[in-house]
Amino acid sequence: MYDQRWGREGRRERRGPFPGGFDEWSGGRGMGRGRGGRGHRGRRGDVRAAILALLAERPMHGYEIIQEISERSGGLWRPSPGSVYPTLQLLSDEGLVASTGSGAGSRRAFELTEEGRAEAAKQETPPWEEVAGQVDPQDVELRTAMAQLASAVVQVAQAATPAQKTKSVDTLNETRRAIYAILGSTDDE
Repeated sequence: MYDQRWGREGRRERRGPFPGGFDEWSGGRGMGRGRGGRGHRGRRGDVRAAILALLAERPMHGYEIIQEISERSGGLWRPSPGSVYPTLQLLSDEGLVASTGSGAGSRRAFELTEEGRAEAAKQETPPWEEVAGQVDPQDVELRTAMAQLASAVVQVAQAATPAQKTKSVDTLNETRRAIYAILGSTDDE
């Protein structure tokens, strides 16, 4: 159940189950793609190069390209439709890709032209590997753990009894203090 409140910019916006809304609970940064979150804004790769590399393997439609990039980067990079579809159009205008299947009920698939195959062959490293190579594995573990904790807290907020909520708040406060204690300690301790 959501409560409608005025947003920070004076517009109506949906708020999550937390007092003050999910974004305020998370420091205003959003918490992944959960309720009220604005989505994780990770590192960006070269969308053009990624599209060329994927289409060199087989024809794909736009959503499939987004899914493949996300999967191949281990979830670290998920380009938005607002970056993929205009890039596909640009590549089409340049004569590097051609679209097929514009009939009713079918998605437009894109495939490389001969010029596109030549352009794709110039790439040495797939862009999703470059993005994944720039990320510290501990950062990924920390992000995953935080997302799992946030998911558990949302479940508590939505389904727990008042006693369970009280116990969860106490546990979260203890956890927060423990994390700050880790930051305050030296690596030798």
